[in-house]
Amino acid sequence: MSTPLLNLQPEILENESVKLVPLKETDFEALYEVASDPLIWEQHPNKNRYERDVFLNFFEGAIESKGAFLIIDKKTNEIAGSTRFYEYEPENKSVFIGYTFYGRKYWGTGFNPQVKKMMFDYSFKAVDKIKFHIGAENYRSQKAIEKLGAKKIDEQEVAYYNEPSRYNFVYEIEK
Repeated sequence: MSTPLLNLQPEILENESVKLVPLKETDFEALYEVASDPLIWEQHPNKNRYERDVFLNFFEGAIESKGAFLIIDKKTNEIAGSTRFYEYEPENKSVFIGYTFYGRKYWGTGFNPQVKKMMFDYSFKAVDKIKFHIGAENYRSQKAIEKLGAKKIDEQEVAYYNEPSRYNFVYEIEK
């Protein structure tokens, strides 16, 4: 039996608290409102992503990826942040999850593990490995992904959409 191919942007993934909805061009202003907080990007390799023009470039990359989502708090219907699938390799049965960020009010609330679990459950129907690029100085994200069972497997320069490449750690979780 052949493994199904992974659709990087399914209609909706959700549980009782969180909903992932495909990102649309009309979502820019609402998502930028969340992303405009400099503290969100403090440990990120691209520390100025809170600036409108820098975030616009990030957003354009998200739309072009055809794998990006808004993260919606189902209790309040507020945008909590964004995440995406990218670099799907059917031949290696692997996909990356990343470009994830949350508004500070969602830090430490359990949203990230819930979002990742939905994305893992969905992905593992088609892949055996899920990978993550995490900035070398992004200790908060490194700790978060290690709590979910990911192991650091590599270090590499990663070229972001229309931005300079940055030094990242590569983490992996196997099915």
